[in-house]
Amino acid sequence: MIHWWSRFSQSAPELCHWADGLTPPIVSRSPRAGADTGVVRSEGPGACWPDMVFFYLGSSFGFEARLREAGVPDRNVEQGKNGMYKTAVPCVPVGVFDCPLVVTMRPVPADMVTTAAKITHLNPHAHGAPIHIGDPALLGIRDLSRPDYGDPVERHAGDVPVFWACGVTAVEAIRNSKPPLAFSHSPGSMFLTDIPDTPLPTSQLSPCCFLISQDPLLYSLASEGAVGKIRQLEKVIGEDPGNRGIKALFVQDELLRSCLALSHSTSVIYLFPPQPTLSGTDGPPGALAMATMLIALGKQVTMVTDKRAVQLNQELLEEAVRTGVLKTTIPLVTFEDNGPDSALHFLCHEGDPTKPRFDHLVAIERSGRAADGNYYNMRGANIKHLVDPIDDLFVAAADLPGITTIGIGDGGNELGMGKVKEKVKALMPNGSLVACDVAADYAITAGVSNWGGYAVACALYLLYTCPTHQRYLCRGTEPATSPGLLDNLLTSLPSVDKEEAVLSSLVRLGVRSGGTGNLAMEVDALPFHPTHSDLVTNETIHIE
Repeated sequence: MIHWWSRFSQSAPELCHWADGLTPPIVSRSPRAGADTGVVRSEGPGACWPDMVFFYLGSSFGFEARLREAGVPDRNVEQGKNGMYKTAVPCVPVGVFDCPLVVTMRPVPADMVTTAAKITHLNPHAHGAPIHIGDPALLGIRDLSRPDYGDPVERHAGDVPVFWACGVTAVEAIRNSKPPLAFSHSPGSMFLTDIPDTPLPTSQLSPCCFLISQDPLLYSLASEGAVGKIRQLEKVIGEDPGNRGIKALFVQDELLRSCLALSHSTSVIYLFPPQPTLSGTDGPPGALAMATMLIALGKQVTMVTDKRAVQLNQELLEEAVRTGVLKTTIPLVTFEDNGPDSALHFLCHEGDPTKPRFDHLVAIERSGRAADGNYYNMRGANIKHLVDPIDDLFVAAADLPGITTIGIGDGGNELGMGKVKEKVKALMPNGSLVACDVAADYAITAGVSNWGGYAVACALYLLYTCPTHQRYLCRGTEPATSPGLLDNLLTSLPSVDKEEAVLSSLVRLGVRSGGTGNLAMEVDALPFHPTHSDLVTNETIHIE
């Protein structure tokens, strides 16, 4: 059992350990066959159990002094309380040791969450950075006022619940394994060593914290290195070779936050442009690039299109599979407005807001509903008669907890750009007429919408290869990155060859370039070579 326990304790951040040469804990609990038999008090340094092996687990008490030095309030010390909670997150089982993760919760002011994450990241033997920040229900914790161990810590106004892995996980593991005899520390009864608390040096792996959802409340972490690279991607796609003035609509970190949200997703639905013959060759290539990466990451992906565009888009998807752009086909569905609850029933099982089918909606280069109820292209032409009311899905999602919406556009008339509609009206050509009135949670702007799709795929790859983000995403309980999966992700990145193949398919299907109407290898009047091919190359350079 010692071998199994050693492996188990190393498989998760809550069980950092060392053994030998130290005096056992002063106060411990004695489980026999999984049942608590009471509290044992040792006789001090002279006490010994020659047949026992001692494991010393890191404690979150080890980083509290550093938090206080940085000005982060320590509510549990202030209140003299410390609550611990069983979660629904399973630890990686090893031999007979198999149990749920146990966590502590510390209320932290919202504006100090990043500080708390950075400080605790430097102490990996004291559990390291948080494993969850936000709604406790996402960990399977129903009621913070009723901890499984200890006493609840009260939050102050403006505090966010921040969760760290807890050494009491060991108690759960021991109880579940039902050994004939074992000792574990009593909660709150820690062992003080003379080993200096030396934090790790700062590095590019230091976490940055971002709010990605209000309902349910959820923050995410990514390393400084990954954040810097994604911000560089944001600059790359913001180039404006068509001189549309798109930089005026730019909002810092929309790409980063949307991709952090997508990284936490399970099921994503993509809203294709209303018809490639309307939007031209912009939109479908970017949608396929995002879908390819999400599928490689194990997400469920569905495409939604207009009834009149089903055949063309189905042929495009089949071509993408045949040419190797897509590794598997993607379900293609339509949305029909059959009444006021149509969108709700489309998005949720049986129309129940607590049972969403999808957790993310993504629209790319899709004309969105303007303030007057019409749909316009950037030239100001009304195309309402050609567009199904798929905007209703975004409108309904705004009131549904757990569904995030993302819009990608290059002019301001696209679905989701309602988030920046005042800028569109004031700064873009025909803006007061064409501006989309329907907002997304995140609005990614790019010189060409396809570029935004390519950037999402690249950013998702960067997040997957970011150890800081992956530790947080997996609650620190999953095995290391699979080499096979990493190879699959690499081949799922956008490439000049793949994007040229998609564009060739569109041209063969009779889709013309927006702006010029040419049936040619161009997007938005810009030739694929060198404009778009150079952009794809530049994006992939920034993920290295």
